[in-house]
Amino acid sequence: MKHLFARFATKISEWAGKPVIFILALTAVIIWAALGPFFDYSETWQLVINTGTTIITFLMVFVLQNAQTRDTRAIQAKLNEMILTSHAENRFIGIENLDEEELKHLDELVAKAAKGRGETEACRISEAAEAVAPKKTETRKRAMAGKAPKQKQRPLERR
Repeated sequence: MKHLFARFATKISEWAGKPVIFILALTAVIIWAALGPFFDYSETWQLVINTGTTIITFLMVFVLQNAQTRDTRAIQAKLNEMILTSHAENRFIGIENLDEEELKHLDELVAKAAKGRGETEACRISEAAEAVAPKKTETRKRAMAGKAPKQKQRPLERR
């Protein structure tokens, strides 16, 4: 049932985000508004649009929240994988679970560290990377020519 709802939520959120669906919804509202004089702007006429939009909104909240939560988890997993396989700090893994105050504090620390590096250091790092990059590429090509390619075991890979 869980996977069925996940597939349903994904399809509905993809479908609901298309421009043609917006145009259909807008058309329905325009038709409803145009029928106002015909129904004498009665309470029943108002109830039709109120009930319809309320039901659709209520159901779409759950569908879209499910799709968004799964997307967020997938992005977090990808970011964690990038952190684990790079020179980034592993202490950033799991920070999405911090409370608002802790996230603000961490954001301030990162901004302070980035500002502290300054443009001159960023330029030096960039220049050094450009100077080293061709050497690394040639070294890799020579190393790869002599060896069979290895399969890299990824930390989050299923076995």
